[in-house]
Amino acid sequence: MTTPLPLFDTHAHLEDESLFQQLDHVIHRATETGVVGMVAIGTTAATSHRCVEIASTYSNVWAAVGIHPNDCNEAAVGDWDQIVELSRAPKVVALGETGLDRYWDRAPWNVQVDYFRRHIQLSEETGLPLVIHMRNCEAEMLEELAKVARGQKLRGIMHSFTGSAEGAKLFLEYGLHISFAGMVTFPKSEALRAVAAQIPHDRLLIETDSPYLSPHPHRGQRPNEPSLVVYTAKCLAETRNVPVAELAFETTANARRLFALE
Repeated sequence: MTTPLPLFDTHAHLEDESLFQQLDHVIHRATETGVVGMVAIGTTAATSHRCVEIASTYSNVWAAVGIHPNDCNEAAVGDWDQIVELSRAPKVVALGETGLDRYWDRAPWNVQVDYFRRHIQLSEETGLPLVIHMRNCEAEMLEELAKVARGQKLRGIMHSFTGSAEGAKLFLEYGLHISFAGMVTFPKSEALRAVAAQIPHDRLLIETDSPYLSPHPHRGQRPNEPSLVVYTAKCLAETRNVPVAELAFETTANARRLFALE
């Protein structure tokens, strides 16, 4: 019997009802596939609370707490205070999902920027890495990071990366990791795979972004789930011309190091 690869899904919305209602089975399937770690990602104060509860229940799940850029305009008075409090809860290893979004544009830009800066400040105070969402705003994201970094290295992840090679190089210079989700496996994603091939081995991460973005050959299947991260690992290994076991060990070690789980 083949021993499963040690995989780490750095971004899963386990609090989503499509996964939460069958969570024991989801976690079991992931563990059977070799997933040794998952980070449950919050997008609001309420879902962040649920992520902390999930992490307290399962030994191989940790939590990230934050307010998503598409949800920040709906945040109630006191929600940010809850995030600050939750950031110090057991098994919370990251802040987010935070970032900027020009695709949906559900929140005014100034509100998105305000909340993104709050997460960055909290990261500086707590030492927790950021989980950064970026959609249709690579130039604006780089401009904002240039303002807030002030020449200092940041800790965090450009999650589900779909940006340019030039952008990836600059994000790496800021100290960030680059994580790839199911989109890198899609047959027409040659340009994204070319970017993935250039990421240094010690800054590469993998994720599902479940229940979204199911990888090929399960594209269109909902919900996506952490067990399917193996397809992203295999695709990246082929793209980078390395054995999949090597890529699995490296990305898992990178995740453990970033989330201070070593």
